[in-house]
Amino acid sequence: MIGNPIPPQIPKTWTEAFSLLINFAGPLIKKQKRVIFFDEFPWLGSPKSGFLSAFEYFWNSWGSRQSNLIVAVCGSAASWMIQKIVNNKGGLHNRITNKIRLLPFSLYEASTYLKSRSVNLDQYQILQLYMAMGGIPHYLREVKKGESATQAIDRLCFTKDGLLATEFNNLYASLFETAERHVTIVKALAEKPSGLTRKEIIEECGLVSGGGTTKLLDELLESGFIHFYLPFKKNIKDAIYKLANEYSLFYLKFIENSRATGKETWMKKNNSQSWKSWSGMAFESICLKHADKIRDAIGISGIYAEESTWRSRAGHSLDGAQIDLLIDRGDLSINICEMKFSNDEFIIDKSYAAALRRKLTVFKEQTKTKKTLFLTMVTTYGTKENIHSIGLVQNQVTMDDLFKR
Repeated sequence: MIGNPIPPQIPKTWTEAFSLLINFAGPLIKKQKRVIFFDEFPWLGSPKSGFLSAFEYFWNSWGSRQSNLIVAVCGSAASWMIQKIVNNKGGLHNRITNKIRLLPFSLYEASTYLKSRSVNLDQYQILQLYMAMGGIPHYLREVKKGESATQAIDRLCFTKDGLLATEFNNLYASLFETAERHVTIVKALAEKPSGLTRKEIIEECGLVSGGGTTKLLDELLESGFIHFYLPFKKNIKDAIYKLANEYSLFYLKFIENSRATGKETWMKKNNSQSWKSWSGMAFESICLKHADKIRDAIGISGIYAEESTWRSRAGHSLDGAQIDLLIDRGDLSINICEMKFSNDEFIIDKSYAAALRRKLTVFKEQTKTKKTLFLTMVTTYGTKENIHSIGLVQNQVTMDDLFKR
């Protein structure tokens, strides 16, 4: 204890430990507000340790009555925290004052963080890093100043001791008790970039409809690995689930079961057809996460709007059309967003222009909407104006807009 020359005897139980904590903290919180922070809460609460019941008693009998006391608990084991704390049915039920979700950095935050570490890359290269590893500070911290995005990805993902070469299995195993079931869902979603409904996930993964599947999806949602999107004019039972973790998508696409390793592996891969398909999916996922920036860019941040997806009905004469992001506005307008990754201005050719017009026609026909449709192109460097884009593209959003604060 502070101020006591004789150290206290090591407590034999967690109940004794919390009693010592009360004796120590009591005088301090009489003077000013104090915070008690428990890190790696799941590790402390190992089976048969008695920690959780002792903590419940500590909080309910003493801590909750102290106006100057804030107790914060943190844990990386997502399933444990959700089951034992967030959804606690015992002594901690409904005791949480606030939850703080540690979300990945946005593009702006990732850029600011890298610059603070003297990693001076342009937006296009930062975007490439983000597409491979997301906005996870622990991963971004490994990028060295003076190396390009390609060099960083090569070193971190394709060399023997690269942090991200073997991170995938460790990541899920550390977060979830039944990690193999979570990974099965993640892999199924990685194969279906357009997303899957709950029913489709159950069928693809061999799951059983019920509480077990709900628990798996909730844990993946709470941890930020997947997101769900409501289809246009549909309710929650029709939700589309998509993989939202950039690193998982990258790992499953390029690292798992890959024979190619070592220096310059990524340099060789990033001109392949698989790279092109992956880059499109990864950029689209990032755009969905930065939908608020898209709304700002097209000047509708002050207008009530709902974001959703849309698929044409199967078997329809004009089926096969899909919209991954549409912004349904309160001013009788809808932005139909097309997201395209390119290393230069994106060019709309005759066939793509025809496909876009067909998509707008199918959407209007099947939804019966009377609202005005605005085709909005979201690209890296903008859409080149030509005879095919004029009169078709109504709004443009670029990489610069996605990086804004």
